[in-house]
Amino acid sequence: MQSSLMIEMNGITKTFPGVMANDAISFQVQAGEIHALLGENGAGKSTLMSVLAGLYQPDAGNISIKGKPVHFRSPRSALAAGIGMIYQHFRLIDNFTVAENIILGAPGEEVVLHTRAIEDAAARLSEKFGLDIDPAAKVGQLSLGEQQRVEILKMLYRGCDILIMDEPTTVLTPQEVKDLFVMLRKMADQGKSIILITHKLNEVLEIADTVTVLRKGKVVGNARTADLDEKTLTHMMVGREVLHSQLEINRQTGEKLIALENLKVLGDQGNIAVHDLNLEIRSGQIIGIAGVAGNGQRELVEAIAGLRETAGGNIYLDGQDISKLGVGERLARGINIVPEDRLGMGLVPNLSVMENAILHNYRKKEFSRGSFLNFKKIRAYTHKLVQDFDVSVANIQHPVNYLSGGNLQKLLLGREISQEPRLLIASYPVRGLDVAATEAVFKLLLEERAKGTAILLILEDLEDIFRLADRIAVMYAGTIKAVFDVQEADLETVGLLMLGAGGER
Repeated sequence: MQSSLMIEMNGITKTFPGVMANDAISFQVQAGEIHALLGENGAGKSTLMSVLAGLYQPDAGNISIKGKPVHFRSPRSALAAGIGMIYQHFRLIDNFTVAENIILGAPGEEVVLHTRAIEDAAARLSEKFGLDIDPAAKVGQLSLGEQQRVEILKMLYRGCDILIMDEPTTVLTPQEVKDLFVMLRKMADQGKSIILITHKLNEVLEIADTVTVLRKGKVVGNARTADLDEKTLTHMMVGREVLHSQLEINRQTGEKLIALENLKVLGDQGNIAVHDLNLEIRSGQIIGIAGVAGNGQRELVEAIAGLRETAGGNIYLDGQDISKLGVGERLARGINIVPEDRLGMGLVPNLSVMENAILHNYRKKEFSRGSFLNFKKIRAYTHKLVQDFDVSVANIQHPVNYLSGGNLQKLLLGREISQEPRLLIASYPVRGLDVAATEAVFKLLLEERAKGTAILLILEDLEDIFRLADRIAVMYAGTIKAVFDVQEADLETVGLLMLGAGGER
């Protein structure tokens, strides 16, 4: 690995109304280095990288790239200096080819595209860095891992020596993560500097050379990963220890609560998103759905909750077919959902904490008198909800979009759990949350399982599924490929099934 300084940020300060996002931060990255940037939600990671990428201008401080002072007034000026940011949600056009996406928006290109020349250039870069992608392929036909490679190729084509990657492994299978790490190491070995914004400590220890940890807008630690372990990193991030061990499996499950038989569900475009799907869920059991995003998980969840009509098959609750019941009727029978879109489908951003707390049950007699709401009881209920589920909020009459991601999720979970569900569907409940908020959400789910609630859990991180679930159902191309007791499963087998390899079980 080379040792010359690629990035030097000194005294970077950035404030927003009422918030000190970055407080005199100094941050350095060497050429040929993979550098992980860690911290809880709100620690200032994204703000610092947005300053480096030209999205924000700092209130104070200075930046040098390759020893030369720079001042970025826009992302385009940062890109011209060799800094490329790859976001968690890819910015690609499905109907364009890989080569067309790569060239899109590149400065200095002619109006008439020389497709063959672009494809040749992309192929050379792909070969040089081990990206293994067909420049002539349509992006919409690629897997998420392959789409990520297109994003990387876009930056390499523009001559970027610095790549900032925001949660790069969130949507990848274990095999794709391994492939990505091989590519990143190859790029680093050829002198590129790579910054990873991530929450996954095990991956940091595996791939990063150096780690910088932020807390409340300040640097609280910087060290070589060779000198660290997961426990030390966690303590640096949150200021206390967090449990990382394998959680206890519940072997005393109850009766069969939900049965899905030959379920068929259509997608938004009329395509078959779920087909011939069979699954059972028992009381006091967590079923974890393992699968790459886009394989029918959202449609399955919405069909069970009554948010989407089924096109075939049956959904049974206690042996009774509920396939034709509406959302309200399923709520009344104890089916509650924590949707993946917490600010949109789960909560209403501009409504207060108090109003969001009673979205499902404002018609109950304790909260309403005819056409009038009983605000005294609603306030008391909300205060208890906030207290019981440790939701940090300054004022329950403030809009929920004032809350952090972790507090939004605890409010959403608390609202559903307080209604004493029989089946709780939790779809990506820790997406974008830091290690402390994730721990709090997992604790709530485990407490609910202990009460005898059946839980259908959709997560992105396979290791979290292995820690939390009693059984793992692998979903691929709209159906269940296999179901394992967690103690009988292994990461490699589940990962291959997520990609469609192997037989059904």
